[in-house]
Amino acid sequence: MLDRFDLLLLNRMQRDSSQTAEQLAGSVPLSPSAIARRLRRLRRDRWIVRTMALLSGRLTNDRLRALIFVTLSEHADHPGKAALQDRLLATPEVQFVYDLAGPIDVVVMFDCPNMARFNELTEQVLTVDSTVRRYETHFVKREVKFEPFVQLAENG
Repeated sequence: MLDRFDLLLLNRMQRDSSQTAEQLAGSVPLSPSAIARRLRRLRRDRWIVRTMALLSGRLTNDRLRALIFVTLSEHADHPGKAALQDRLLATPEVQFVYDLAGPIDVVVMFDCPNMARFNELTEQVLTVDSTVRRYETHFVKREVKFEPFVQLAENG
């Protein structure tokens, strides 16, 4: 299980994973070597599954981003849903996919260089079979907040 030091490290790593063990020792009451061992264990045990860099808006502001709300066919079968999911997972322009409860079945975020590529993708991924009954597109005007951070309780 995770102890309070692990949770503290996970919170710090979510905010800035570029910190060294020496830097983390300034805010986590452990030695740099103990921190390095814990981070290796957290990665090995898949508590940390990936480390990524968030790009500056200077590189991404001109891209076309769209939230797609997908409604599946009433008679969508498991193989059809699985094929849709496989197409979404295999599409690099798809940034996230959430399976929802309620009147909308799936929400997808596309990030494309332009409208032509967006149209291409929706044809290839969403309208290729009858699993998708309809989809509604909402284009992102600007990003107000993007902080994929989960505050973990450090007091156990």
